[in-house]
Amino acid sequence: MRDAVNAPRVSYHDYIVIGGGTAGCPLAATLSERSRVLLLERGGSPYADGRVLDMARFSDVLADTSDSSPSQRFVSEDGVINARPRVLGGGSCINAGFFTRAAPAYVRAVGWDPREVAAAYRWVEDVVAFQPVLGPWQAAVRRGLLEIGVLPDNGFTYDHITGTKVGGSIFDADGRRHTAADLLRYARPEGIDVFLRARVYQILFDFKGDTPVARGVVYRDARGMVHAAYLNPGAANEVILAAGALGSPQQLMLSGVGPADHLRSFQLDVVLDLPGVGQGMSDNPMNAIFVPSPSPVEVSLIQVVGITRFGSYIEAASGSNWDAHRSSSSSSPSPSSSSPPRRNFGMFSPQAGQLATVPPKQRTPEAIARAVEAMSQVPDAALRGGFILEKVLGPQSTGHLQLRNLDPDDNPAVTFNYFSHPDDLRRCVAGITAIERVIRSRAFARFTYPNFAFPAALNVTAEFPVNLLYQRGSDPRALERFCRDTVTTIWHYHGGCQVGRVVDRDYRVLGVEALRVIDGSTFNASPGTNPQATVMMLGRYMGVKLLRERMLIEGPGRKNP
Repeated sequence: MRDAVNAPRVSYHDYIVIGGGTAGCPLAATLSERSRVLLLERGGSPYADGRVLDMARFSDVLADTSDSSPSQRFVSEDGVINARPRVLGGGSCINAGFFTRAAPAYVRAVGWDPREVAAAYRWVEDVVAFQPVLGPWQAAVRRGLLEIGVLPDNGFTYDHITGTKVGGSIFDADGRRHTAADLLRYARPEGIDVFLRARVYQILFDFKGDTPVARGVVYRDARGMVHAAYLNPGAANEVILAAGALGSPQQLMLSGVGPADHLRSFQLDVVLDLPGVGQGMSDNPMNAIFVPSPSPVEVSLIQVVGITRFGSYIEAASGSNWDAHRSSSSSSPSPSSSSPPRRNFGMFSPQAGQLATVPPKQRTPEAIARAVEAMSQVPDAALRGGFILEKVLGPQSTGHLQLRNLDPDDNPAVTFNYFSHPDDLRRCVAGITAIERVIRSRAFARFTYPNFAFPAALNVTAEFPVNLLYQRGSDPRALERFCRDTVTTIWHYHGGCQVGRVVDRDYRVLGVEALRVIDGSTFNASPGTNPQATVMMLGRYMGVKLLRERMLIEGPGRKNP
């Protein structure tokens, strides 16, 4: 890895990969086996920020809204606060770490080769995936799911199987995160250049008749210096977008590929009118309930999942991380590392934008500040407990993405239209009902107060910044309102460059030569219960496929560059 300020002003490569994220790292590593690859990442190194690799400081990264943060906050037009990665390794550096494969039906539907998919998953898992050891609270959730009939018990498995299972984690036994950036260890060093803080401004095109042909990119380093990278001559050489569900459609539009009227409204030259760019945006809605516990609970992220037959996934996380700063030995370049410990609920913290006690449009910075203050006022015992969440299969609700301006560092405008499809709302209601049954199960009795009656000493008020079961009522219409008003993200947004709309089944951009998109923006639905394993797999899977295509074009006798 080198900072882009040290990059040559002009360079030539067989592949130029835009985005060193969850797909880009395994893709670039694989392509380097036989080619000369340039990997451009707009963020910094995950190894330079101790918060990224420390499970106990997971929420600190999401709460950091500075320009140098590995996490870039954005707010959808729906009002839900979200985050996109800005670091080598992408979303695998800022997520909750759950590792699980896509269902076989999903693999068949998208046209992947099942044997090659399995090999690509194993290639990833050998480096980044681990079997978690369940603490008492996670074990109780597992038993509760089985007790209410989320069967069978599938034990530990990476596979997506109906029933209750323990999935993998990218956090090891010491709580250290392993990311897609670690997959670069597979790369042939002589075949790859990795530049950090390299912000791509434009994909460059030539024309073959009326057909645009990608020929390179223009990017800037942290000092604002302009660099140009071009493709070497050769029929197999390509520019590949792997900038994620926000970054890839945004970059296509900024480069002149997208809905013509929208591009012209920003005075952009239209290279290709491709109306599907930015369409089909979805985010898996998450609704969670806090369960105060009379007994101590471990600090855990997602480890257990109930894959139901009614199209809702039930997961859990536990423990307040309010003393994480004191317990962590990791160093951080952020000023927050010298701040006093802040109480938080990990992935459900208002500091991280997960404020579900008010409807989305009311989640203002002022409301977040009030929630953080409220958390500081309640007794320690009120912070003891965990969350059980549900999220819906798919989802079927979709929206769109548009440019706000011509700055690639700014977030585009994205609308997800949560619960606009009635099936998503139905599945949410069923999921919340299942959560209530888990909480009331015999298996969970150790971790709940009798009849959900909190001791007066807890002094839990209406200002308590998380959702409590007793507040929501039992009327079905109240449950639907609860789903809409308490929706947050679980960071599974996808779409914007979907197969059939923007790319073909080999991820070539329709109507353009030498340009592909390989990342979660191509998905029509989120794979499995959590997408990161499949996004990493896709990088490896397509890397192997591209190398085979290159051998057919060039022949096996070509030496490594």
